[in-house]
Amino acid sequence: MSHPESKKCLIVVRTYPSPATSGNEVSCTAAITEDGKWLRLFPVPYRFLSEDQKFRKYDWIKCLVTKARADNRLESFRLQENSIEVLSERLNHWQARKELILPLRKHCLCCIKKECDEKGYPTLGLFRPKTIKRLMIEADTPTWSEDQLRKLRQTDFFKTNPKTELEKVPFNFKYEFSCDESFCNGHTMTCVDWEMGQSWRKWKSKYGEGWKAKFRQKYEAEMIEKNDTHFYVGTVHRYPGTWIIVGLFYPPKIAQEALF
Repeated sequence: MSHPESKKCLIVVRTYPSPATSGNEVSCTAAITEDGKWLRLFPVPYRFLSEDQKFRKYDWIKCLVTKARADNRLESFRLQENSIEVLSERLNHWQARKELILPLRKHCLCCIKKECDEKGYPTLGLFRPKTIKRLMIEADTPTWSEDQLRKLRQTDFFKTNPKTELEKVPFNFKYEFSCDESFCNGHTMTCVDWEMGQSWRKWKSKYGEGWKAKFRQKYEAEMIEKNDTHFYVGTVHRYPGTWIIVGLFYPPKIAQEALF
């Protein structure tokens, strides 16, 4: 059995929670260590964490981890939940974020997949799509299954249970895009970024049937026209050959200087 290691890392990905295989609910969480390596942390029952442990994207944290045994992906480590310490060194500015994150950027998704197929890793990555064609909003099942509800409704006497039950997002959000490779035939990938789920929850209450227009403005129009959009991607543990977009990195585009 491996011994716990102390890691200092920058949180860059947190997905919308889903019912856990064991336990209640979990969020896929990815980070970059202070020496510039990918780190996948699990399980992270985010809503069950104490308030002082609820990290945000671009927070630095310290935690104890052990190399995962049930998950053989190189970047996967099991988190000791009670060891999380949120540090005060939050990266609030895009330039500071880019300096730490962009050195890990790969040329394209096609390259990341090819490297993973050949070597078995990486199973996490970041790239800039050549073009984003559109955002697809597809209806999904409106409610949790009985088995999922059973898991979500388990109580834990050793944790502070959330005040509300996890709301299911009854839509799948997918991006259709292409890579900067001559042999790329285009990709359509599900995006499970936490921000998207929270935006849906907020805007369907605020705008009613008009939520889609607001949603498309931010996650389609602005991601295509306004932002220098990158995708964080990762494989699915139960389906190793399947990749999904686990998060969005979207610094504003830098305007070209006028030529004189």
